[in-house]
Amino acid sequence: MKNKKVLKGMLILLMLSVSIGVDGVKADTEEELAKKLANPVASLISVPIQANYDENIGLNDDGSVWRINIQPVIPFSIGPDWNLITRTIMPIIDQTDIPIRGKGESGLGDVVQSFFFSPKQPVNGWILGAGPVFLWPTATDDGLGAEKWGVGPTAVALKQQGQWTFGMLVNHIESFAGEDDRADVSATFVQPFFTYVTHTKTSLSFTTESTYDWENEEWAVPLIFSVSQMLKIGSQIFQVGGGIRYWADSPDGGPEDWGARIQLTLLFPQ
Repeated sequence: MKNKKVLKGMLILLMLSVSIGVDGVKADTEEELAKKLANPVASLISVPIQANYDENIGLNDDGSVWRINIQPVIPFSIGPDWNLITRTIMPIIDQTDIPIRGKGESGLGDVVQSFFFSPKQPVNGWILGAGPVFLWPTATDDGLGAEKWGVGPTAVALKQQGQWTFGMLVNHIESFAGEDDRADVSATFVQPFFTYVTHTKTSLSFTTESTYDWENEEWAVPLIFSVSQMLKIGSQIFQVGGGIRYWADSPDGGPEDWGARIQLTLLFPQ
């Protein structure tokens, strides 16, 4: 019941945020929109829906998982010089034969929500953002989440030069409350990224989404290569793409070798 109330409240806030944030987004060409999508703190409302598949997971390496991340990004103007960018990751998880054969769960995982305060103009050529990040214990099954409340800092720095975007996003989350019989959360996330956007609005990207678990002293390091294309049907602009990822390192029982990603991003420029 508690998880349902938390999720319902977050969805209401999300819908209100979209309705408020639309007014602050200016018109752009489609190529400019493709470049903005490469910027995590761009003043652009977007809703990426990302499906990730991994296998060879669990104690016997025969488990698999689908993780669909719904990741709305909503900007707010907070004066002539600053934006507030909210980035929310809501995972829907379906895992099979994890942790052992015959076991598995499906449902909502824990939500991670970041708030970036970002200058509207670059600082010495760099686009910057920083603020708090929160871990919400919204998982519908104890096998899909940490059952902990968490908080910490997050920051991003990037440059856009011609067709290139490159930079890094980082955060660190420490748990401060939750179920006493569950392990504490102490995790650092590091995401360097490189994107090249062609004049045909095709985006070629390389990134890692690495996490270091300080409690268990283990890394999870997927290397991700993806290709995306911006398209338009009627008045709706969107980006669709896919890619592969290679697990350079993973914790015990974690994914091994190769995985896949497909993504649809809805854009709401004004």
